[in-house]
Amino acid sequence: MGSPTKSSTGTRKLAALCLALLLASGLVAQRAEAATDAQNTVRGFYGLLLSNMRGGRTLGESGRYSRLAPAVTRTFDVPAMTRLAIGPAWSTLNPAQQQQLIAAFAHYIAATYADQFDSYSGEQLQVTGQRPFGADIMVQTRIIKSNGEATRLDYLMHQNQGAPQISDVYLDGSISQLAVHRSEFHTILQREGVEGLVSALNRKVDLLRSVARSS
Repeated sequence: MGSPTKSSTGTRKLAALCLALLLASGLVAQRAEAATDAQNTVRGFYGLLLSNMRGGRTLGESGRYSRLAPAVTRTFDVPAMTRLAIGPAWSTLNPAQQQQLIAAFAHYIAATYADQFDSYSGEQLQVTGQRPFGADIMVQTRIIKSNGEATRLDYLMHQNQGAPQISDVYLDGSISQLAVHRSEFHTILQREGVEGLVSALNRKVDLLRSVARSS
């Protein structure tokens, strides 16, 4: 058989280029869709927070927590967040201990949001955009008080079983909440072990609830 003609070689190159362009455009479309889904996930969570705030006094702390707990499980990748907050010590824990910590951390996240977003006086919870963060997406938001004071809160989102979930929260766009927790958790684990850390998280929840009841 003879060597391929210039025409057939050119056709194959053109076909390969078209395929590459199609794959690239598909990847861009997937990333754009993922970014939109990530922002919508945060918007949905913020919608629930606003609803809790508007009905804060009627719901009370327990009512706000009851509405937030399942939303936290859906919106946050609590198992991954707990693993990262514990750090290298995670691999030394047995499955029962890991589940204890995941449950306690989920409890703490929900109680924290129930406490911090407890009443409404004209606040705005705004999703302002997103930016790439490695393979993940950072959704940028602002919480604006009625006096105009704004706090920046960014949510690191990753795909978990086909759906975007929060994997970390950044205050002022730079302070990782998981990094703060990791330092604190490491000290408690070293001193008191898993049971001590679970108790510490539960004590934080009890304190949040007592403050909410007295306010």
